[in-house]
Amino acid sequence: MKAYLTSIGFALVLLMSGFHQAYAGSQQHGKPTFTPEAIATFSKDVEKYAASEGARAFIIARRGRPIEDMPKGIRFTHTAIAIYSSIQLSDGNTAKGYAIHNLYQDAEEQGESHLITDYPVDFFWSAYALEAGIIIPSVEVQQALINLYRDDKAKLLHNSRYSVVANPFNSERQNCTEYTLDVLNAAMYSTTDVAQLKVNAKAYFTPQKVHMSRAKLGLASMFSDGVTLSDHGRKVETTTFGSLARYMQKYDLMNKAVTFTHTGQIKNI
Repeated sequence: MKAYLTSIGFALVLLMSGFHQAYAGSQQHGKPTFTPEAIATFSKDVEKYAASEGARAFIIARRGRPIEDMPKGIRFTHTAIAIYSSIQLSDGNTAKGYAIHNLYQDAEEQGESHLITDYPVDFFWSAYALEAGIIIPSVEVQQALINLYRDDKAKLLHNSRYSVVANPFNSERQNCTEYTLDVLNAAMYSTTDVAQLKVNAKAYFTPQKVHMSRAKLGLASMFSDGVTLSDHGRKVETTTFGSLARYMQKYDLMNKAVTFTHTGQIKNI
């Protein structure tokens, strides 16, 4: 019996390790995989690409784990919105660049999240790969996003109760990509009425099915406050960078969606 219980405990450790490997990457800080110089160069290249496309506002994503550890259909682990802004430098001067508006999972209280504005080097600091997902919205959607942040209304859409597999069709939990969807829809529909935004999402947005058994997800929820199925019914579906791109493409809300690598390779999504 002791050997049986030991084997069960070992299996649980492996399961939880695999689960967190698959979904890690939506926290603010982490150990860098690359040199600061490489991260800075890549971050600047992403900025240059976005600027060359005339992006004043765009959706950006990073990958925090090896692609083979990711559930099927999911490539990126963290998504946010970048806005071309005047940035206050440490010496008191200002410069133009992209400020990135994030919902980050709290590292200690994993069932909680915070809104934090940082910059491309910060955003990619703990990335597993120097690869970015980039969605450049249409000019009209870009302006709507800029207006929403200018009026300081994006914060009204934040739900601090975090889950990595949050259901985008209700307000019980939220992850970074659902927050991005909520901000996008708030900008387009000119409302911060969350109940109405959820109705609109249900009508038009198709989420990503989470290809992991309910048993594994349920077990994971026993060990982490950042994982819960309490906001889901029979199906477990969530918002991902890919599902955002498909949504925006379907309704002609974007100019392009690409992956951008440190080698300069650009691939349409």
